[in-house]
Amino acid sequence: MSRTVRRSWRRVALTAATALVALVAVVPAVGTAPAEAGAAAVTPAAVPPAGQTSRYTMTAFTNSSESNMYVYESADATGYRLLRGPAYTPPTGLIRDPSVIRHTDGRYYIVYTTNWTGNTIGFATSTDRVNWTFLRNHTIPMTVQNTWAPEWFVDSDGSVNVIVSLSTNGADFKPHRLRATNTSLTSFGAPTPLAGIGPNHIDTFVVKVGGTYHAFAKQETTKYIEHATASSLNGPYTFVGTGDWAGWGAPREGQALVQLDNGGWRIYFDGYTVGKYYFSDSYDGLRTWTPPVELPGLSGFARHFTVLRETVPGGVTLPTGARSFQSVNFPDRYAARRADNLGYLDPVSTASPAQARQDATLTVVAGLADANCFSLRTADGRYLRHYDFRIRADVHDGSAIFGRDATFCARPGSVAGSVSLESYNYPGRYLRHYDYALRVDLYQDTAIFRADSSLRPVAPLA
Repeated sequence: MSRTVRRSWRRVALTAATALVALVAVVPAVGTAPAEAGAAAVTPAAVPPAGQTSRYTMTAFTNSSESNMYVYESADATGYRLLRGPAYTPPTGLIRDPSVIRHTDGRYYIVYTTNWTGNTIGFATSTDRVNWTFLRNHTIPMTVQNTWAPEWFVDSDGSVNVIVSLSTNGADFKPHRLRATNTSLTSFGAPTPLAGIGPNHIDTFVVKVGGTYHAFAKQETTKYIEHATASSLNGPYTFVGTGDWAGWGAPREGQALVQLDNGGWRIYFDGYTVGKYYFSDSYDGLRTWTPPVELPGLSGFARHFTVLRETVPGGVTLPTGARSFQSVNFPDRYAARRADNLGYLDPVSTASPAQARQDATLTVVAGLADANCFSLRTADGRYLRHYDFRIRADVHDGSAIFGRDATFCARPGSVAGSVSLESYNYPGRYLRHYDYALRVDLYQDTAIFRADSSLRPVAPLA
C-alpha cells in the first residue's frame, strides 16, 4: 500500500452525563480531522491514566438463541472474551437487542425486545454484569403491532431515555422516545416520536456530540444505515447521510456506537444476510468512516448488541526508561531495528555485538500523541512507528500523524509479565511479528496471534 493510498484510506477511514455513566455518554465536541484522518478527535484524550483502564462490556443475543443473553468484555473494543453465556434468560419471551447502561445507583440495567409482536419491552438489572435479575415488562401505552430494538440514551441534562422502534402494521416503524420519570427507572412517560425520522426506519441509535444529536437508523426499504442530526432529542431530524453514504453497504442493521480510547467513534452493525458482524470508525465528527472490518471472534455468532465503555481500576503499566522487549513465543528473539531502520524480531543475547544489543534496546517514554500511552525511542533518537502498517524507526518530523503513528497503548499480554502494544490511531491493531517482521495487524481471536503480539519488557541488553 502506497503512502498516497494510505492517506486516502484514512480519509474514508466518556465523559458521562452527571447523572449516569452510560454507553451513550455525552462527550466533548469532536473536531474536524486533519487531511490525514486517524487523528484522535477529542481533547483531552480519552485514554485513562495509569492505574485505570477502559472496559468495554457487550450484551448480545446470538444466532443460536433469541431467549438467552451473552455478556462479553474487551479492553480495546475489538477483541471480546466471554464473561458468561448465557448470562440471562427472561421468565418468558425473547431477549433480542439487549441494550446496557450503568446507572447512578451503581447497578447495570438492560432493556430488550420481548417478542416479535406485542407492545412490551423488558428490563433486568445486575451488580456485576454476570448475574442478572428480571425487573419487569413495560407496556407501551399505545396501540402497536411491533415494539423492537429499545436502546438507552442518557441526555446531557441527566435524563434517562429509551429510544424504541414502534410499528402499527409491521411496516411503518418510527423511533419513539420514552423518558424515565423516576430515578429507579420503573416509570416512563408516553412515547414521543422523533420528528423527521420515518416511517420505515428501525433500530435507531442516538448519540450526542457537543450540542448535536446524531441518530443512526436502518432504512427498512433500502436496508442502508442512514444518519440524521438535530438540535433537540425529539427533533426535527434532518438526514445528512442516505443510501450508501458511509460505504458500509447493505443490508445492514443492529447498529450501535461507542466512543474509543483515542476519542474516535466506533459503530458496530450486523450484515445479517451474510452472517457477519462488522465495525467501522470515525474521527471527524461522525461524517466519514473507515471501511468495514469483520469483528474478530464473534462475527456470525453475536447479534444486535450494545457496548458500554467504563473507566475502571486496573490496566497495564509499562515501565519507562531503557528496556528490551523479548518475544513470548520466541524467547531468544527481541524487538529490534535493523540497519535499514525496519523493525524485526531478531536473535540477540548478552554475547551479541554491541550494535546488535543497542538495536534491541529501546527507551520507553510517554506517548507522543497521548501521555497515557507510550512511545519507543531508539538510541539515536528515532521512534518506532507504523508506516503502511510496517514498523520502522524514523526521525520525528513534528507532525501530528507521526505522533499518532508512534504511540502505542499497553494491553495485557498472553502470559504473565508480558504486554501487547495496541496502535493508538488504529484501535484493534497490535504490534506483532509475522515471519519475524514487526508490523501492526488487526487482532485475531487465535492463540498464535496473542502470542505473536505479546512481548516481555526486560532489562536492557545495552
